[in-house]
Amino acid sequence: MKALLSIFLFALFCITPVGCAGKAKSSLTTGAQKTEEWFPLLSGKRVGLLVNQTSVIGETHLVDSMLSMGVDIKRIFAPEHGFRGQADAGEHVKDGMDATTGLPVISLYGESRKPTAENLRDLDVVVFDVQDVGVRFYTYISSMHYMMEACAENDVDFIVFDRPNPTGDYFDGPVLEADFSSFVGMHPIPVVHGLTVGELAKMIQGEKWLENGVNCDLTVVKMDGYSHSMFYELPVKPSPNLPNFLSIRLYPSLCFFEATKMSVGRGTTFPFQVVGAPDSIYGDFIFTPRSIEGMAKNPKHKDQLCFGKDYRGLNPKSVQFSLEPFLTFYTKTKDPADFVSRPRWFNLLSGNDRLIEKIENGWSEDEIRQPWEQELKDYEALREQYLLYPL
Repeated sequence: MKALLSIFLFALFCITPVGCAGKAKSSLTTGAQKTEEWFPLLSGKRVGLLVNQTSVIGETHLVDSMLSMGVDIKRIFAPEHGFRGQADAGEHVKDGMDATTGLPVISLYGESRKPTAENLRDLDVVVFDVQDVGVRFYTYISSMHYMMEACAENDVDFIVFDRPNPTGDYFDGPVLEADFSSFVGMHPIPVVHGLTVGELAKMIQGEKWLENGVNCDLTVVKMDGYSHSMFYELPVKPSPNLPNFLSIRLYPSLCFFEATKMSVGRGTTFPFQVVGAPDSIYGDFIFTPRSIEGMAKNPKHKDQLCFGKDYRGLNPKSVQFSLEPFLTFYTKTKDPADFVSRPRWFNLLSGNDRLIEKIENGWSEDEIRQPWEQELKDYEALREQYLLYPL
C-alpha cells in the first residue's frame, strides 16, 4: 500500500518537467513536498488550512494539490496580507470565499486574530504552511500562535509543514519583555530568532507560552536537506513589500524606521532596501513613493521626493541585524525629538522601552548591545533544545 501511495504521489507532483526539474536541482525538500508523510495524517479527516500565497509545492498551490488528492478541506484561514498575499501591511482582511476553489476563507487579520470555537467546530486538524522570514515582529508566527492556542482549546490537531528560514543562520537583537507583548511580538525571543516555524512551534508548546499553558496536539513535518547555515532565497515573496532576498535580510534592521518619519521605500519597486525622507540632509539617493496597487496604496511621503541611502549594493549573505542605519539617520536629523513619530510602536517593535532612551541619550551600538549579551546567551541555550536541523 505504501509503495502504491508513493507511485501515486510521484505521478501527481512530477507530471510537468518544471516540477521534477525543480526537485532535482535542489537537495532541499520542504515539509509540504513530503506528501507521502503528511497525506496519511489527513486522509479521512476534516481539514482546515492556515495558508497564503507562499504555500506551494513547486508551482502548484498546496490547496490545489490537496484537493486533487481528495483531501477534505473545509475552510482556509488567512494571515496578514490575505490568502493570496495582496493586502497592504496592517490592512484589515475580510472573510470571504476563494474565487478559484469556492472554499470559505476566514481572516485572521480582520475583526479577530484568533479563530473562534465556531471556526473550528467541524475540523479534525489544521495545517499551517506559511513561509516566515525569521523576525519576531513578522506577524505570521503570531497567527500560528493563536491557531495553536485555539486548536488546543477545541481538541483539534495542529500540523506544521516546515519551511526554511531565510534569516535562520543567526539570531540577534533585544529579547522581548512581557510588558511589550503584542501581535507584533508575542514571545520572549530576539528580533531575529533563528528558528524555522516548526522549531518555534515546538518552543511555544514546550515553554508553555500558550494561554493557561494549554497543549495542542502538535506534529511538525520536517524538511530534508535543510541546515541553519543555508542561505535560502524564497521562490515566492512572503509579503508584498519583501520582494527579494536582500529586502528580507534588511527587514529586521530597517523595520524600526516604520515608527519614524522616514520611508523604507514602500511605494517603490525596492521596499526595505532604501531609507529616506523629503529633506536633502539625509543623503544623495533620491526616490519618490507612489501608490502601487497590491504593494502600497498610500505610502509614507506619497508623491514627495525623498533623499536618503540606497542599500541595494549590499550582498544579502553579509547582512545581519544592525542598529547602524537607524543611528546614522537619527544623528542626521535636524530635530531628534520628532524623529520617532510613533514611540509606542517603536517600543513594541524593539520589545522594550529602553532602546529608544539609549538612542536618544547618544549611546553607540556597542554600548546598546552590551546588556543583550547575557539575554542572547540564555536564548541560545533555549534555542538548542528545540532545533530540528543542524547549525
